[in-house]
Amino acid sequence: MVFRKIAISLTLTVCAYTVFSQQNPAIIVPVDSTRSKDSVTTFEAEQMQAKAKPGHMYKLCPKVDIPITAIGVGWAIYGFPKIYSKDKSTPEQIMNLKESDIPGFDRWAAGMSDPSAEAASDLLFYGSIPVPLALLLDKSVRKEAGKVGFMWLEAMSITGLFYIGTVFFVDRYRPETYNTDLPVDERQSGNNKDSFIGGHPALVATGMFFTAKVYGDYHPNTTLKPILYGAAIAATGATAYLRHKAGKHFPSDLLAGMAVGTLSGILVPHFHKNKPIKERNLGVMPYFDGSTQGITLRYMPK
Repeated sequence: MVFRKIAISLTLTVCAYTVFSQQNPAIIVPVDSTRSKDSVTTFEAEQMQAKAKPGHMYKLCPKVDIPITAIGVGWAIYGFPKIYSKDKSTPEQIMNLKESDIPGFDRWAAGMSDPSAEAASDLLFYGSIPVPLALLLDKSVRKEAGKVGFMWLEAMSITGLFYIGTVFFVDRYRPETYNTDLPVDERQSGNNKDSFIGGHPALVATGMFFTAKVYGDYHPNTTLKPILYGAAIAATGATAYLRHKAGKHFPSDLLAGMAVGTLSGILVPHFHKNKPIKERNLGVMPYFDGSTQGITLRYMPK
């Protein structure tokens, strides 16, 4: 992954003069003496403003983004039916489950079960998935709707890769499977082996933090930023709590799911964000001295 890609291409048609100094390393190119310092500063400001305009907030890399997203979507199509149709456990396997075999960090959650909490967690889950669509209400985001929409799909597919991958390869009984008050045949369900990682909080976190991150990128000084991140934390935390109360996941499952979803929701927009040159000590401007013309690079060491 690349945190910053900055390319500067300078073509000097004539009269390029370069000096390298050991005491004060810098690249010096002739600057039109008729131009004042203020004109250079104004030019730099205009270039920075053009680079940072909302219509160019993000940049996709098709050679990377398309394969990642395609793999994630393909894996989801293949894996979802598999993880929800695991073979049933035998009555002997269920009866032989021991809470003492669960790591101490998670052991206290064994046996929890609450259908009403499960139903509430589903409401939060299905309610949060379309939240990023609200970004289309913002004029600046709509200008880049295609990119933002693809990034959303990519973020969800990355979360899906981790979620489906772990559930597919790891059989971990849900906490409610240890509840001896439930009928044995109900505890035998293959779906009860899908505890790790917590999918509901992972996907809720992805959508909610993605929304907060993207809106914050377009409006860095908005007072809504703390509210959006607060809503993301609240929705993710509430979903995790309800899944815990419902007996669907152990604490470590939930923590892993929240971490995956939060990182995916925030980092996907982060890595796609255009990063304009902000150093004021670097300036690029046209060069013309009456008979020759070209491009000049002005660099003043800090």
